[in-house]
Amino acid sequence: MTGNVTDRPPFMRKPPGRGLPLLAEEPRTLAGLFVQAVKKHNRPDALNFKSHGAWKAISSAEMLERAGNIALGLYSLGLRKGNKAAIIASNSPDWTLMDAGCQLAGVIDVPIYTTLAPQSVQYIINDSEAKIFFIQDKAAFERIEEILVGCPTIENLVLFKIDRVELDSAISLEKLEADGARLRDEDPSLLESLTEEIKPGDIATLIYTSGTTGEPKGVMLTHTNIISNVIDAGEKYTFRNDDVPLSVLPLSHIFERSAMYLYILNGMAVHYAESVDKAPDNLREVRPTILVGVPRIFEKVYARAKLKAAQTGGNKEKIFDWAIEIAKEYALRKDKRQSIPFLLRLKHKAADTFVYSKFRAFFGGRLDACFTGGAALPDDIYLIFTGAGISIYQGYGLTETSPVITSSNPIDVRLGKVGKPIRNMKVRIAADGEIEATGPAVMLGYYNKPDATREAFTEDGWFKTGDIGDLDEDGFLCITDRKKELFKTSGGKYIAPSPIEQMIRSSRFVNQVVLVGNERKFAAALIVPNFEQLASYAKIKQLDIKTPKDFCESPKIIDLLERQIDGLTQNLSRYEKVKRIAFLENEFTVDGGELTPTLKIKRRVVDEKYKDIIDKIYAEA
Repeated sequence: MTGNVTDRPPFMRKPPGRGLPLLAEEPRTLAGLFVQAVKKHNRPDALNFKSHGAWKAISSAEMLERAGNIALGLYSLGLRKGNKAAIIASNSPDWTLMDAGCQLAGVIDVPIYTTLAPQSVQYIINDSEAKIFFIQDKAAFERIEEILVGCPTIENLVLFKIDRVELDSAISLEKLEADGARLRDEDPSLLESLTEEIKPGDIATLIYTSGTTGEPKGVMLTHTNIISNVIDAGEKYTFRNDDVPLSVLPLSHIFERSAMYLYILNGMAVHYAESVDKAPDNLREVRPTILVGVPRIFEKVYARAKLKAAQTGGNKEKIFDWAIEIAKEYALRKDKRQSIPFLLRLKHKAADTFVYSKFRAFFGGRLDACFTGGAALPDDIYLIFTGAGISIYQGYGLTETSPVITSSNPIDVRLGKVGKPIRNMKVRIAADGEIEATGPAVMLGYYNKPDATREAFTEDGWFKTGDIGDLDEDGFLCITDRKKELFKTSGGKYIAPSPIEQMIRSSRFVNQVVLVGNERKFAAALIVPNFEQLASYAKIKQLDIKTPKDFCESPKIIDLLERQIDGLTQNLSRYEKVKRIAFLENEFTVDGGELTPTLKIKRRVVDEKYKDIIDKIYAEA
């Protein structure tokens, strides 16, 4: 399969009227995006990072110059338009500069999650036929060193930090840039000629799906795919060049990467979090106005605030709980476009003084908007944050759609919905409830997988998302579940696990939950308790329970959670209700294999890894 859209077979050609062309003043390639951004917003602090305890800045001009040197450095190593460059590194200016360099050279970059197992890294490199591999540092190199001998297409390694790595095929990013700078002096017109060869329909990046089922597939995204999505997804927002975003989610994912392009295009001062663990400190230092995150981040922030209030106890805990209920009532009325009664306004103002202001302070105190996707945002979390003065806009999409299909925004937002289709994207619901989409952001296809590509599209060219949902009368989309995650009990009843898991997770005593029950008599739940909340509860109730193992085995704690779950799921149909639970001592993690890098549950892995526990649930029943 080539990178030209017109070469698609009939089943992949988009229906007529699939979208408006980009305006003349808008960039048509990612190379053009970087060049145009620097011309429009030549700021001294385009990219900001922390080094040796101090924040340092890279100017717009330096960003473009260094990216150009990387592009020419790649050319000096023999890479040409259409060649592949893999990267495994955490978020940093170097990541963005590498990406920009590839785009200026017409080289297709292949981002790899830093948490992937070495064997998965090897698969991606070999499947993509990458010729060069960008690696963060010595630790990252040592983690994957053993698989490199099985990657015959790799000709060069480039390390962002090459300290103590002695390998003939490895060079530093600094040297690559220096080689590019020399080539620029020798041939001043070469870089411009490289960028002029890049066409909007060319593949810009190859992003491998994390694979909740089966092996990863390389998603071919063109310049048009990404550029159109960046522009159309931001259409109903008013961004300012004094906006300050903090980059936390991995740039290996198209969600954060597209956000990065949006930041740069709009001339914002991008700041890179040092790590996920240090993000709370960075939030207070940077005081961002924009934050992109997955729902799990916001759930954990609320859980931490709730725990702090519970540990304090007494009136402070009661005030916190009262303020949260006020926030939800206030936000719900605003969501329904209802007037706010005078008494509620007074209560909200008081709650803001005692609780919400501290909530906002955690994020630095000037956060205007949070954008979330990748999983369902619990209604309670949306209401709490919105009521506390932190706007959360939920969107929906996939890697295959670059990624945004629908999005909430200041104009269109509704509880329990993921917004309306963004400009130029169209959505329809198939007879079986599957969400289908079309528009300029839909991928070219899966690399080297024509059969999988064919299966991903309908006969008339709409992309099949694999999600179940519905559109309301106003055009808002609601996601019900993943089509492949629906399971059927032995009684023939279909159950959508995600909404039920969301209900259960609203208990302050629940950290993580996975519903099981495929081909079984009833639904059951594997629960990772919130041990900190349980410890606080045990202290108040004077229970002599201390270790996670003790909590998991305590009849009183099991009874507590069963009662909580019964209360939270009382409106479910009888066949949907959870009849048995089992506690797990350890969290589901990316390293443990139960979560994808974007924190989605790998249900197949959970089923296999905890088979003995699941079997015991049903044997005892």
